[in-house]
Amino acid sequence: AMISVGNRLHWDSPLVVDKHCIGGIPGNRTSMIVVPIVAAHGLICPKTSSRAITSPSGTADTMEVLADVDLTEARMQEIVAREKAVLAWGGRVNLSPADDVLISVERPLRLDTFEQMVASILSKKVAAGSTHLVIDIPIGPTAKVRSQRDAVRLRKLFEYIAGHLGLVTDVIFTDGSQPIGRGIGPVLEARDVMQVLRGEPDAPEDLRERGLLLAGHVLEFDPALKGGEGHSRARELLASGAALEAMERLIEAQGRRQEHFEPGANCHEVMAPRGGTVVAIDCERIARIARLAGAPMDKGAGIDLLHKVGSVVVGGEPLYRIHANSETGLGFARDLAAENSGYGIA
Repeated sequence: AMISVGNRLHWDSPLVVDKHCIGGIPGNRTSMIVVPIVAAHGLICPKTSSRAITSPSGTADTMEVLADVDLTEARMQEIVAREKAVLAWGGRVNLSPADDVLISVERPLRLDTFEQMVASILSKKVAAGSTHLVIDIPIGPTAKVRSQRDAVRLRKLFEYIAGHLGLVTDVIFTDGSQPIGRGIGPVLEARDVMQVLRGEPDAPEDLRERGLLLAGHVLEFDPALKGGEGHSRARELLASGAALEAMERLIEAQGRRQEHFEPGANCHEVMAPRGGTVVAIDCERIARIARLAGAPMDKGAGIDLLHKVGSVVVGGEPLYRIHANSETGLGFARDLAAENSGYGIA
């Protein structure tokens, strides 16, 4: 029913690929790495994304730091015909508008049930014209899916509904035990993505590897690649600079942002209360702190993680830096972090 209400996009190809993560992991901006890799390979990948529902940033929010994402259907068709891909906000092209109404209710209530999640994701993917879809389900103690049992139940739900819709799916489980990358919030996440695409030596390794893993799975849909070749092809396209070139062409085609966004000028560093090893990071807590700072509405607000799980820290050393453009937002975020930083140190 959600598909039948609203627009449906059509592409002149029997193979239209996409990738979607169910969310809940701060900083997990793999779509902005996967899409240019896939486009550089030559597969059609019209990626439409919603705004953040319960997170400090969605793909559309982060891509909007670099380029226009509010694209008409005609512009999307034109860009995909030329560049093989697009990274756009799905709301503009009226894909599954019933879902957008539900999202507007869910956002303030921070709701996101499994059934609504599957309906939301698959209705929009079918409406966007996708034929093949990789679904990323992160599993972790503070992720949306917290056990292997729940992950298997969700995978079966995706596969059952997708099968009835004629959508080929590859559902994979990933590590959702901590945030991905360093930046949380639109500007900081866009920085991380571009560092990965540029091949900068200090780019977040976890974000790069997660992006390559997912891109490899998407490329496996190409019948020209033999089984298992997707991952090596993804690495080749990233290392050669082909993915960066594809991203730069996408940014130009969609309309490069003239406004230059910076991380929020008001900062506060959250210190380690004692020395030890970081053994846990609470994804929900970190996301709440980043949202109180102003993300995603304030593009420059968010958190810069200075340590991840496994890091050895000394007492009084900064664990992360909160950025905000509003002193009020910074104050709220600082107070929440003071109650509980979201870090477990042992």
